[in-house]
Amino acid sequence: MKMTLVKSIMAPLFVACALLPVVVGATDGKGGTQGGRIQGTWDTQVTLNDCAGHVIRSFQGMLTFHDGGTLMDGTTTPSALRSPGEGVWSHTTDNTFAFRIKAFNFNAQNVYTGWSIIAGELTVDQTGDAMAGPATVKVYDPNGVLLATLCADATGTRFDL
Repeated sequence: MKMTLVKSIMAPLFVACALLPVVVGATDGKGGTQGGRIQGTWDTQVTLNDCAGHVIRSFQGMLTFHDGGTLMDGTTTPSALRSPGEGVWSHTTDNTFAFRIKAFNFNAQNVYTGWSIIAGELTVDQTGDAMAGPATVKVYDPNGVLLATLCADATGTRFDL
């Protein structure tokens, strides 16, 4: 009786231990499986345009995609003019991910002027170390009135050790 109990406990445990290297080996240390996971921190280069292709400005930033679908962003825009962005992300297809970020805007006198919503898609390349994609930026006043719609293109590289 004892031997049957031991065998019934040990058999599944042995199978689980045998599968552990397969499961661990499937990840690449970059927050997911090789060739497409977006989780982690990224250095970005963003080009903002008027949606007709006329460049308004380019700037650097960082995006951090957290497990569970939340994200944070920061840019080289002075922090007195814009709060850090907070948002959400989800996997759409293959190596493509949708995201949406909200940041609060201020003028040079520290007066709240509204918010921006940035929404887009990013595709991670097969190495898992580069990504790129388009976005739309909608700028609202404090009452929620849409003031402007802009377009953006972003590229990024994984910020790694």
